[in-house]
Amino acid sequence: MRIQRLYRFTSPALIVATAALLAACSTPGPMQSSTEPGAVPVEQAPGKPEVTPQMAAAAEVLQRMATQHDRLYRVAAPLLIDNAALCTKHARNLLGFTAKNRYTYPGQYNEAAWVVLGMDEHLQVTNVLNGSGAAKAGLRQGDRLLAAAGTPLPVGPNALSKAGAVFGPIMAKQASLPLSIERSGKPRDLTIPVTRACAFAIELGNADNINAYADGSRVMVTRGMLGFAQNDDELAYVVARTMAHNMLGHAATQRNAATIGSIIDNLTAITPDTSMLIGSGGIKAMPAADDVAADRLAVYLLARAGYRYEGASAFWKRLAATYPAKILNGYTANHPATPMRVAAIDKTVAEVKAKQSAKKPLVP
Repeated sequence: MRIQRLYRFTSPALIVATAALLAACSTPGPMQSSTEPGAVPVEQAPGKPEVTPQMAAAAEVLQRMATQHDRLYRVAAPLLIDNAALCTKHARNLLGFTAKNRYTYPGQYNEAAWVVLGMDEHLQVTNVLNGSGAAKAGLRQGDRLLAAAGTPLPVGPNALSKAGAVFGPIMAKQASLPLSIERSGKPRDLTIPVTRACAFAIELGNADNINAYADGSRVMVTRGMLGFAQNDDELAYVVARTMAHNMLGHAATQRNAATIGSIIDNLTAITPDTSMLIGSGGIKAMPAADDVAADRLAVYLLARAGYRYEGASAFWKRLAATYPAKILNGYTANHPATPMRVAAIDKTVAEVKAKQSAKKPLVP
């Protein structure tokens, strides 16, 4: 069982960067389980309280979120890593793993994480970003974090907020992180090299509206959008395009950053206030020129990451036809220039194919 976020360490997630733990994307452990997706183990460990129906229900919520996060971060990984060269203002050296303990979760979810999911005081690896230094070094989900360069890592309620103070000075001085872990009850020492990547937080939005949001530093995809995307390529279209808006500074330019930031903050909660999504939520529609620029860049991001970018225009046309602009809390309402966007995508697809055939760099 796995739940993760790439670059946030405000509840519920953690990522390791060169200078700090930066709190992606929108979460439980131990993140390994023999159960099928959607199943919840309900046996409590010896000495723990009895699993109540409320506790089991909370664990089911966490596991459902875990499955959604798994998909989102698996898709985001190559987009973040393979496009570092294009993220001129947003690239950072990252270690590429997330970690949590039971105190990452509030109230009944804290109890469920402990009794049902087996999390305790220690930070525990919940996700390893594919292609990252952590993955190459052999770090695994479920590993307990003990020490960094010989310095014990914090435990307890404030472990996430205190972890950056340990990692930051180490990563400011060197290009790799000596990490002491515990796996299956046995201590191990690993050396985690940094990975250059686009340092956008990747968040899961706990809402059913079909949308995605960019506030300049974060990319949020709602669970509704995850459900609409029929495969990883279609989800990649959404992530890449939302990344492109951040890379091009569109949220700040359109003065939407604060409004979108508030929506992202809200939707990362396990039980968000969905009243914020009534109507347009205060978000102004993106100008056509900015949308076209984001679509053009997104095709390059997709191609560089190895996704089948040729289907992008068909996906966006299907989305606009299914959820048109009259649905005010939907994606098309925020990005209404579908005909211009599709034309730009098709033109860029031809351009990228020509560059690939000529073995030219995939640079916009």
